[in-house]
Amino acid sequence: MKKATQKSLPKIGLLYLDHVLRFFDKSNFKGWPDKIESVVYHWRNDKQRFIKEVKRKNIEVLIGNVPATAYETFREISRALPNVQFIPSLDTQFANKSKENVTQLCEKYNIPIPKTKIFYEPSEVEPFFKKTVYPKIIKKSYGPSNYGGYFVHKVDSYQEATALLSKKKYYPVYTQDFVPMAADIRVMLIGHKPVCAFWRRPPAGEWLTNTSQGGSMDYMKVPQAVLDLAVSVSKVANAEYWACDVAVGVDGKYRILECATAFAAFPYIRDWIGQYLMWKFSAGQFHQPHIPLYNWEELCKISAHVLRTMRYITFGREVSPSCDSGEMFTAQNDDNYPIINTIDGKQEEWPSEVWNRQDNYCRRETNRQVATKTKLADECSFLNKSSNAPSSEDSDESPALNPPLKNIESILTMTVDDIEFFLMGINGIGKKHTELILQTLGVESTYNSLQGDGSHFYQVKNIKEKKVARIMEAWQVFKLKFNY
Repeated sequence: MKKATQKSLPKIGLLYLDHVLRFFDKSNFKGWPDKIESVVYHWRNDKQRFIKEVKRKNIEVLIGNVPATAYETFREISRALPNVQFIPSLDTQFANKSKENVTQLCEKYNIPIPKTKIFYEPSEVEPFFKKTVYPKIIKKSYGPSNYGGYFVHKVDSYQEATALLSKKKYYPVYTQDFVPMAADIRVMLIGHKPVCAFWRRPPAGEWLTNTSQGGSMDYMKVPQAVLDLAVSVSKVANAEYWACDVAVGVDGKYRILECATAFAAFPYIRDWIGQYLMWKFSAGQFHQPHIPLYNWEELCKISAHVLRTMRYITFGREVSPSCDSGEMFTAQNDDNYPIINTIDGKQEEWPSEVWNRQDNYCRRETNRQVATKTKLADECSFLNKSSNAPSSEDSDESPALNPPLKNIESILTMTVDDIEFFLMGINGIGKKHTELILQTLGVESTYNSLQGDGSHFYQVKNIKEKKVARIMEAWQVFKLKFNY
């Protein structure tokens, strides 16, 4: 740290949410001289308390990812805290909420993606799938991940498409042209500089590249054109840190599949992000991390089991050739990807009044139905009462969490409240077990386990075969009753 240039530093706070894995820890900001605060959002009606806590602690920079289910709530929180800088900004996290938002980002900035159609109006879905050309990809739009490929489906006919949508009830309906891929490439960036990249290749005869689906990983010779594309997306998103999945088509073209600030990263990469943010907010008192391009080709030679525990990996900026053994390690890469600062601004690029199309559509439909007192509106009202779902007056989560049109539009995912409501209604699964399940698996994994074979529940302490069977039996009834 350069003592001669020390200036007053902003008060940093780390943003956490109950039941959500923490991306950052205070240890990622090693050397920061002042106390780093933390604030935890507890969901359901916690907005005002959370705002008061941020103000009381005088936090000026609030760092952390917001999950898709809380994105719209934090849009409102950020407006109530105009003097607090959210890192990443809610605009940068726009892509975290849904695949449709990734599409909107890429279309606005002419970033190449597979040809995509998004349907908010259910009556438009069937005519499209009757006349379209197959195969098609259908994805669950909600969230930044494809959950190991579980919510990505390839359909080869109209019959397959309608059968899938009838079963899964995704809303909105998000479909893309199927792009035959040789592989895809994950690129992670800090300050718009690629800091890690790796190939993910599908097993022979398959098309999904997820390692959980049998795909393989390797780190060598990532094409520069892929890095260029990832950098361009990071820049238009104004992202302090970022990850892209780039499809490598058999036609030789590169297309963005997914991108977000929420991604899995080794601790040493989160350390680098912390160092970058300390540089950003210290007016030069802290140095930028020096991260050589293609460092991943060397670090990948270390066992992943070791990398998971390695911290504060640093590289020298200057390298002197070695010749003691007669060998010369002189190969150097021209690094054309300098770490650069993001732009700090207060004007919203993606205001929810315009770009939260999914919820805005539901609100319009609800208003229309209430106004005309249709039979459909009566059914929705009955379902909301019978499900004991929280009303808009007692919930501060986005309407997507408590959709008023459960019976026709279907559900995107489950909220904490939904899961608690379901689990605590099962004989033998009380409050303690419910808390343990959510603490161990989180919301998304719990929902995925319910939609799968339930095997993940065995990770939870004191959950054995009988309880898993009881949960899965209850789920079969619950999902039919409430259209999950």
